[in-house]
Amino acid sequence: MIKRITIVFLFVLSLAASGMAQTPAQIATPSSEGPADLRRQTFDIVWRTVKEKHFDPTLGGVNWDKVREQYEPRAAAAAGDQELYRVLQEMLGELHQSHFNIIPPEAVISPEAISEDEKQPGGGIGIELRMIDGAAVITRVEPDSSAFRAGLRTGFVIGKAGGKSVEQFIEEFAKSNQSPVLKAVRITRRILGEINGEPGTMAHLTILDGGNRPREARVARERLKGELSPPLGNFPPQYTEFESKRLDGDIGYIRFNTFTMPVIGKVRQAIRDLHDADGLIFDLRGNPGGVGGIAVSIGGQLVEKAGSLGTMKTRTSEVKFALFPQQNAYAGPVAILMDGMSGSTSEVFAAGMQELGRAVVVGERSAGACLPSYFQKLPTGAIFQFAVADFKTPKGILVEGRGVAPDLEVKWNRASLLAGRDAQLDAAIERVQRLRRKSRAAQ
Repeated sequence: MIKRITIVFLFVLSLAASGMAQTPAQIATPSSEGPADLRRQTFDIVWRTVKEKHFDPTLGGVNWDKVREQYEPRAAAAAGDQELYRVLQEMLGELHQSHFNIIPPEAVISPEAISEDEKQPGGGIGIELRMIDGAAVITRVEPDSSAFRAGLRTGFVIGKAGGKSVEQFIEEFAKSNQSPVLKAVRITRRILGEINGEPGTMAHLTILDGGNRPREARVARERLKGELSPPLGNFPPQYTEFESKRLDGDIGYIRFNTFTMPVIGKVRQAIRDLHDADGLIFDLRGNPGGVGGIAVSIGGQLVEKAGSLGTMKTRTSEVKFALFPQQNAYAGPVAILMDGMSGSTSEVFAAGMQELGRAVVVGERSAGACLPSYFQKLPTGAIFQFAVADFKTPKGILVEGRGVAPDLEVKWNRASLLAGRDAQLDAAIERVQRLRRKSRAAQ
């Protein structure tokens, strides 16, 4: 068990939204028991798992026995599985922590649905969104994507998706007791879940363009680019994007959307290719985490002496994320881009490198969703994600509920996005260049 929980650091709110595929061990099997019996068993498993496996035996002061008394009658009265899942999610919300989620079976992609070229059957239109001042703003448009060809650009605002207004999506989470940051993450992924779908189908959108003029857009959904990572223990396959390049000013840029095993070799090669660059920027905006050990692997390529990214504590043990310098480690200045959609392993990496004085964090405070978790199949076929440890930085600071505060705060800004500029990336470049000049002056 310890081996599994030391590597699973993924902030998952929706398997469908994050591109997670289902492993064979998680597939629901037929049962001769009736739906009501399966729902009762499901409730009992969820409640007992939290009671017995939560990393804090006191559950932060939550009276879990009383919680059962409150929610068990509602679960027993549930008219169907979907209503049960809503009750269970509300019950888990009493913990006020991330990484406690119920993922319905329909949100999980089975191995049989994955095509022979190892890409997901799901697709998208090639955009990223952020909630900025209550609006769903496009922050990235994939070059040569269907969204780009349809004329969508950064700074445009999504007004409706699938006939449903953004205000309606926001209202779905109005009663959520989660933090504003996590609520914004859920809203964003909910909207993207409506926009994305099967390749060959159409996304129906209402948008506001750069002149705040409303227009209708029908955008074809295309197969996702990138690759599907192999399963690792109880950590299912993940859709993985990776990008590295040399920016103007001789600054290296590395971006990946999740910490999966294929990323290790790609980052190593990218750092090797960019070893003579004046600085490196890791863009972890929107990255929900993944395999915790990968943060250690990357960190070892950036340090000259041993250290630690922090400590993970389960109910019975502690595990340090120890860093060991690797041969020919990159010695130049490093910046890490973060925002409110960055979580888990992204936060482990950023917080650790920040406290070691090895990297400057630029952008916005991260999600504060930094708990290792495990995935378990429930009798109804749903997946239960539950945290089994907490995480503290090298200085002993809990990241869960707090997030990683940037050294240089630069918020997403619609005006700069409409102008085709990435203000956060520009600020990271400027800071890296300043650090390089300071280093050279000291030599």
